[in-house]
Amino acid sequence: MVKSERVHILLEGELKPGEVVYWMSRDQRVNDNWALIYAREMAERFSSRLTVVFCLLPAFLGATLRQYGFMMRSLSKVESSLASLGIHFKLLTGNPEIEIPNFVKSFSSAMLITDFDPLRIKRQWKEEIKRKIKIPFHEVDAHNIIPCRHVSSKNEFGAYTLRPKITKLLPFFLEEFPVIKPLGSSIENGKILNVENILRGIGVDRRVAEVNHILPGETEALNSLEDFIENKIDTYSTNKNDPNKDACSGLSAYLHFGQLSAQRVALEVIKNVQKSPSSDSFLEELIVRRELSDNYCWYNPLYDSFEGFPQWAKLSLDSQRKEKREYLYSLPEFDEAKTHDPLWNAAQLEMRLSGRMHGYMRMYWAKKILEWTTSPEEALSIAIFLNDRYQLDGRDPNGYVGCAWSIGGVHDRAWANKPVYGKIRYMNFNGAKRKFRVDEYIAKWTLK
Repeated sequence: MVKSERVHILLEGELKPGEVVYWMSRDQRVNDNWALIYAREMAERFSSRLTVVFCLLPAFLGATLRQYGFMMRSLSKVESSLASLGIHFKLLTGNPEIEIPNFVKSFSSAMLITDFDPLRIKRQWKEEIKRKIKIPFHEVDAHNIIPCRHVSSKNEFGAYTLRPKITKLLPFFLEEFPVIKPLGSSIENGKILNVENILRGIGVDRRVAEVNHILPGETEALNSLEDFIENKIDTYSTNKNDPNKDACSGLSAYLHFGQLSAQRVALEVIKNVQKSPSSDSFLEELIVRRELSDNYCWYNPLYDSFEGFPQWAKLSLDSQRKEKREYLYSLPEFDEAKTHDPLWNAAQLEMRLSGRMHGYMRMYWAKKILEWTTSPEEALSIAIFLNDRYQLDGRDPNGYVGCAWSIGGVHDRAWANKPVYGKIRYMNFNGAKRKFRVDEYIAKWTLK
């Protein structure tokens, strides 16, 4: 049974027999999905049909063919898996504020369930939907191990303030998932989504191509997790900051689209990996740092703007507005990797070509955008635009917080004052050279 702490009632109402609708959004998987488990519990309780709907928005926060293709190819597998469990799936196209209320009304649905998402646009959709429906509307946090609303009631200063709260609650929430049992007989001849027709139909931006080195779907995500545990995690703490070493998990896209549960990742690591500095480092990032990002976006509605930065950082950056920049670049120059810095250019090319960027380079990349633009506002805007355009895991709390940490000192402390940066943590080419072989990294991405 799903813990009540995972469930938040968005709209009260009488629970009565009738079709249950799960509006799948952030957590796009069948297994290890608390929102789907809860929806199935409700359907069984009232002996009713369960339908999973996904609302496809033709344009969403700068996403391109790269992200839409990855998502839709996985959703076609979700549809098939649901059909084998006797659960119906319906793809809607359009604005969720319109399509979700219309759907629940047309089917005389008795209950609407959705998953948790801290992003501003998702919260606006839910508020508008609440105004248009009259049935119970429940939200389940299927993305965080400890529900975001439950772990903290405020915007935390940093990992050091959130970590004790997580540590205290983790034993209660880090539990094994129940297996989803079929809800009736399997649905024969269920429609399989025609991904190519759907992508053509919504006119998605095709200028950023799909990538083929990471395959979408729950099975593929679990295969990647198994490979990481068997072959990489033992050296994670020593090699994670070297972009030339294949030490990272490669799970970020799967976690972003909800094709893989962070709770499943944690359970498998704890079960299969001996406790060590590497496993501790990985779990810190997977749980504390990742859930800190949700906390920031949930409690700070200005998470993607200069005004959302901590006060000390805003004052420090304001003091540097008239400081002369040695280099200035436009958005097209950044986009096309045409700066004077071959290391920065290589990082941009890695992102453009592969759909991801090594974690250490993401920090360097964003900080240099601050150094080479006219203002922190411009820097943040450019960093978010490029991140969301090319990264498979763009439009994510981790991405917004990563940019805000690099440019605005979010979840960091004040450092020694430097031109342009003020008291924001500084990074430079020589520092990167001390950490890894920059020439090797540059050659790998600039010679492609």
